[in-house]
Amino acid sequence: MKKLFNFALVVPVIIYSIFLIALPILYIFILSFLKNDFYGGIINEVTLNNYLSLLDFVYLKVFLKSFLVALITTILCIIIAYPFCIFVSKKSSYAKKIFMTLVIIPFLTNSLIRTYGIIILLRKEGIINILLQSLNIIDNPIQLMYNDFGIIFGMVYTLLPFMILPLFSSVDKINPSIIEAASDLGANKSKIFKEIILPQTIPGLFNGSLMVFIPTIGFFFISDIIGGGKLMLLGNLIKNQFLTARNWPFGAAISIILILITFCLVKIYKKLGGDMDELGGF
Repeated sequence: MKKLFNFALVVPVIIYSIFLIALPILYIFILSFLKNDFYGGIINEVTLNNYLSLLDFVYLKVFLKSFLVALITTILCIIIAYPFCIFVSKKSSYAKKIFMTLVIIPFLTNSLIRTYGIIILLRKEGIINILLQSLNIIDNPIQLMYNDFGIIFGMVYTLLPFMILPLFSSVDKINPSIIEAASDLGANKSKIFKEIILPQTIPGLFNGSLMVFIPTIGFFFISDIIGGGKLMLLGNLIKNQFLTARNWPFGAAISIILILITFCLVKIYKKLGGDMDELGGF
C-alpha cells in the first residue's frame, strides 16, 4: 500500500516530465532535421542543412557575441555579489533575513515588467541622467539604452539575485573565527579573501555563474526592449526564426544547439565539483 501511495505521488511528475519536457524536446529535435518551404510550411524531408547553416560566419558571430555578453554579465554579477554577500554575512541573523528578503522580492515581479522598469532608469529623461545632470557631471543626457551597455545593464539587473543567493549560502557558512585568526596573524583583506573566502565559496560561485550565464544567452526580451533589437543574441535569433522568418526547422536546430550547450556547461560544472542539488535540480 505504501509503495502504491509513493508511486501515486510520483505520477504527476512523470506525466509533467513526459508531456511538457520530453515530448516538446523530441518534437524540436525531429523538426530540426526537416525542410522549410517558401511559405513557412514544413516539408517532411530529412536534411542536415539547418545545422550546416550554423557554420556560416553570420551565425557564428551571433554565438560569439552571445557568449561574450553572457561572460561579461556573469563577471559583473560576481564583482557585485561578493562584496554584498560578505557585508551581509557579518550582520545579525535578523538583518540577514531583511537583506535577503530584499534580494528575493524582485522574483515576485515578472521579469518582463522589471525590464520595462529599467527604462525609467536608463532613458534620456530617466533617473540616472537627471541625477548626473543635477550633480553637474554631464551637461546633456547620455545614451544608456539601445546599445551594448543598456543590454548588459539589464542582464545584470535581472540576473544578479541568481548570483547572490547561492553565493551568500556559501559565504555565510564560513566560520568567522577563521577570518579573525587570519586577521590577528597579519593577513590583509585581499589575502583573507584569496586564501580563505574564495576557496570556501567556490561551490556557490559555480552555482551562481551557471545560473547567470545560461539564462543570459536566451533572454531575448532584454535585448529587444532595452537594446532596441540592435544586438542579436541566440535567444533573439531563435525567436526571429519562429515568429518572423517562419523558418521553424532552422529555429529548432538553433534551439537544439542551445540545449546541447547548456548540457555541456552543466557537465563541466559537475566535473569541477558542482553540486546538482544546490543548483536546484538541473
